[in-house]
Amino acid sequence: MEQQKLPNVTIAIVLSILSYLCCCFGGLPGAVLAGIAYFLVYKDENKYKENPELYSNYDQLKTAKIMAIIGLVLGIVYFAYAIYSISEMGGWEAYMEQVNEIREQWEQ
Repeated sequence: MEQQKLPNVTIAIVLSILSYLCCCFGGLPGAVLAGIAYFLVYKDENKYKENPELYSNYDQLKTAKIMAIIGLVLGIVYFAYAIYSISEMGGWEAYMEQVNEIREQWEQ
């Protein structure tokens, strides 16, 4: 019987890599992408466990799982840091005042 590839492995790897890149935007987009990747890996892992001799790319699935977990942790940590930073500045209003000051300096 010819072995098949698990269907969501490539998508999960791409989403995991994108989650690393999106962690710079407040952490939340990266965590969302990594969460989606982890969900896809979880589905494929269950499919593999049902019939392991049918699929050939389980090593790539493990790699995607590790990358998704790392992306999820980085996204959550960076999001928590962003919330902490805003609260240390004095809240959302103080943060927006600083953003407006920086904009005014750039416009001059």
